[in-house]
This record gives sequence, structure tokens and C-alpha cells, in this order.
Amino acid sequence: MADHREPRALRRALVTGAAGFLGSHLCRRLLEEGLEVIGFDNLLTGSMANIEEMLGHPRFSFEHYDVTNFLYIDGPLDAILHFASPASPADFERLPIQILKVGSLGTHKALGLAKAKQARFLLASTSECYGDPEVSPQPESYWGNVNPIGVRGVYDEAKRFAEAMTMAYHRHHGVDVRIVRIFNTFGPRMRIDDGRAIPNFFTQALRGEDITVYGDGSQTRSICYVDDLVEGIWRLLRSDHVGPVNIGSQAEVSMLALAQKIVKMTGSRSEVVFGPLPPDDPKVRRPDSSLAQSVLGWEPQVSIETGLERTRDYFVSALSADGDESSR
Repeated sequence: MADHREPRALRRALVTGAAGFLGSHLCRRLLEEGLEVIGFDNLLTGSMANIEEMLGHPRFSFEHYDVTNFLYIDGPLDAILHFASPASPADFERLPIQILKVGSLGTHKALGLAKAKQARFLLASTSECYGDPEVSPQPESYWGNVNPIGVRGVYDEAKRFAEAMTMAYHRHHGVDVRIVRIFNTFGPRMRIDDGRAIPNFFTQALRGEDITVYGDGSQTRSICYVDDLVEGIWRLLRSDHVGPVNIGSQAEVSMLALAQKIVKMTGSRSEVVFGPLPPDDPKVRRPDSSLAQSVLGWEPQVSIETGLERTRDYFVSALSADGDESSR
């Protein structure tokens, strides 16, 4: 049953990773809900363009800051939403140490601030905690199948450690915490060079390049539009459920079918080509979202087609702004 108790009053929130894809959408939603929002980001993978529209907002402030350092906020704070971390497979090889540091040191610093301010702490965790799952769909009770020393392990284990640290602060220090496990999410503000399937497919299709599908393309992901994800996070933040809670779509699609859909949607003449499957790449990825449905009353509202159309329009604009003539 959904929890219908009066939600905690939230007036002022800190979002780490505020200039990233998810963080920027979250900041916008918090502003729409009437909160004062403080954004931190070291801009390692985030972009000021993502928060440009908010910079003049009277209830939004931003600081270029690395959250693995000591965190201090003047005045009261009701919530900390910890979204700082490179999150693309391309980042796992490029930024492994930074990923491990923000998952460990960054989480520790953010939890310390939550303890000092008596603020609610929401951790952005990930479906990567399940690794290459031997169970599908994946419920929150599944402990996962992760290679801790593989290339993907830097992200998987950073998030698993972050969950453990979050629960330790909850049990030992009484910090009010929430954990969301985010499944594959897409939408405007994804990086052109992100390295994940949807940005890659759109960028290659719009440029008329070959579409690279890894393996035979039979591996699946369940893709959720960003607005739906943010709605689930907002509901979790205001609920009394600690979690972890899976937030993700049941719209499971193979990578080959997704590539073909994007080629058709863009009117591209690109051809699909196949490359070697990266090590430990999950063969299936689909959440058991029954907990989110029962506790939060949440389920996705935006169809794959509608979400992809909105995302296509964003990539057309982004590539044009980047001086890419082939996208026009």
C-alpha cells in the first residue's frame, strides 16, 4: 500500500552533480515545486549549458565544486540529493579513479553534511548494482552478479559502496536516507559523446555514420524517459520509504531493435554495423518495479516513441549548435 502520511516539509535542497543530465532535470523539478536549490558540480562530465536557463532564477544558486572535498553550506538544509558521478560506460575507462572517489569520498562528505544539518539524504544509486544479472526482472532483494575487478566494476562497486555507507549512516547516526536504483534513462541534455546507446545511435544516425551495435544486438535495456524518472525520485524523496527502490521502465528493448528504430525515426541512411561486446556488458536489464508502484504509486507515463521523438529533437539542436552541418 502507498504511504499517505503527510510528507516532510522541504524548503531548501542541495543537489550534487547539478550540471549533469539527471541532476539538471532534477534541479528544474525542485524549483518547480517551490524549493530553494543549491547546485554543486565539478563539471568533469556536467555542462553549464544544462543549467543555463536556471542561473538567473532567484531560488537557484550554483557552485563549481568537487564534492569529494569538505562540504559546507551556510544556513539550514532540508534535503541533499547526491547525483554526482560520471555514469557512462565510456567514463568507466576514462575516469575510473574519479568514479571511485565520488562514490566513496563524495558520498561520505555528503552524508556528513546531512548528519550535521539533519537533512534528508537521497542517494542516486543504479541498476548497475545488479551487474550482469542472473535474475530477470531484477527485484531490490537481488544481490547482483558484479565483477568487482572488471572495467565496469569501478562504477558498480562505487555505487554498492555508496549504498552501504548510506545505510551505515542511517543505522549508526540516525540520518534520514532514501536510496533510488536508477535504470536506463534517456532524454534531452544527454552528452553527445556520452558513450551510451541512445546518444551514440542518435549522433551517428544524424551524422549519417554507421550505427555501432555491440555484440549481436540481442542484449536488452529497459529505457525510461527522464521526466518519468524525476517524478519517481520526487515521490521517493517525499515518502517515508528508505529503499532501495527501483525506478525504471518495463519497456525492454534489444539494442538492435533500438538502433533500427532510431535510424527510421531520423530518416537516416546509416547502416548498422557490429562491434565486439564490452567485458561484463549485461545481457538483460529490466526492473521489477512493483515496489515503486505499491509504495510510491509510480509508473512511467511517457511512451518510448514520444520520449525518443523529444530526444531526437534535442540531438538535432545540440549537433547544430555544435557546428555539425550533417545534422541540419
